[in-house]
Amino acid sequence: MPKIIAATDLANLLQPGLTVFVQGAVGEPLALGQALAEAGEASRGVHYVSCLVPGINRTDFAAFHDEARLTAFFVQAELRESFALGKIRFLPLHYSGICSYMQRHEPMDIVLMQVAPPDADGMCSLGLSLDFIPLILNQAKIVVAEVNAAMPSPPGSPKIPYDRLDYVVETNRALPEMPTGDLPEVISTIGRNVAALINDGDCIQIGIGKVPAAILGSLKDRRHLGLHGGMATDEVADLVDAGALDGSKKSIDTNYMICGAAMGTRRVFDWAADRDDIIFKGADYTHNVPIIAQVDNFVSINSTLEVDLTGQANSETVGGRQISGTGGLVDFVRGARMGNNSRSVLALSATAARGKISRIVPTLSDGAVVSCPRADIDYVVTEFGAARLKDKSVDERAEALIAIADPSFQDDLQRQWRQQRLRMGG
Repeated sequence: MPKIIAATDLANLLQPGLTVFVQGAVGEPLALGQALAEAGEASRGVHYVSCLVPGINRTDFAAFHDEARLTAFFVQAELRESFALGKIRFLPLHYSGICSYMQRHEPMDIVLMQVAPPDADGMCSLGLSLDFIPLILNQAKIVVAEVNAAMPSPPGSPKIPYDRLDYVVETNRALPEMPTGDLPEVISTIGRNVAALINDGDCIQIGIGKVPAAILGSLKDRRHLGLHGGMATDEVADLVDAGALDGSKKSIDTNYMICGAAMGTRRVFDWAADRDDIIFKGADYTHNVPIIAQVDNFVSINSTLEVDLTGQANSETVGGRQISGTGGLVDFVRGARMGNNSRSVLALSATAARGKISRIVPTLSDGAVVSCPRADIDYVVTEFGAARLKDKSVDERAEALIAIADPSFQDDLQRQWRQQRLRMGG
């Protein structure tokens, strides 16, 4: 049986040289992180590893002590200071690559995770978030779990024996929420433009945020949609309740929604808690390209920051500053490219800085990274329309992208493309 401890006792388990994995998304054990933040000396020389999701996870474990370090796969605002100080070991990996990294990693000295309370059979559900826990749990040396009475036990979420836990901190706290908020008209227009590409019976993958919310909100008149992706959100719940999404036409996992986590507000937490048609899977399944390729009529939908006229997309940097990571974008894009009648969509507003900057650009900005290569890209959508780049020549791509740029930038983009095209020809 695990030993029940207070959160403040966790500091006694740490020592310099240990590697500590921390679960992310809504599975982040916030009570454990807070205790370590207050016991700064306990993190001296500790190396944390975590896939912290922007917008949900805001704990900078590297900031707990001057000699603490963190391996991370996104660089969100909360990690920026430690990243600038060289305390963040940022790995620019796709989610499939993170899976491989976790599988090759030496056993974690300590795993910090969150589970639901044990059931009558002594089993604890992983709840609404799997993260990479299934890949590392078996070999972890010490497992410390926040057993949160507020974490649901969905029928389709894996369970682990309560006895597998070495230490338990019992809590009863609300899960972190990420409300969508109001949708600007530009975002709503983008949502409608993307929705026009989605047919009855398609299986969608979508992220969290205003653009995904606008897209999902425009799909309530569809029927027999499916879901395979990283997350279920409030808007996914709305689609199911509207009769638009039931998974009945999926070529694999028929009649089931597949996701790695439920994220949003209490609305989706409560909705997902008792459903038996949601299956929670680890990233080694949700982001597995060969598996995604088996999903017929799959539509991958993601946001990006800028796209150049050859079709390269940057989803990670602004002005050369790292603000995110590649995440699962390319895994889903490549799975869609390989699938039967499948598509991928990158959505963005045509301008930034209140219309002063075009986000359709001749070449990616200085210091930008290529998050999605031009060889993989399919649709690009702005409020001015949709451009399909798949199987298009460089000239056809440029023409299509200029057509969905803000009209006030189109002449300049045409001029710069002509100059760029001359350089390409030598």
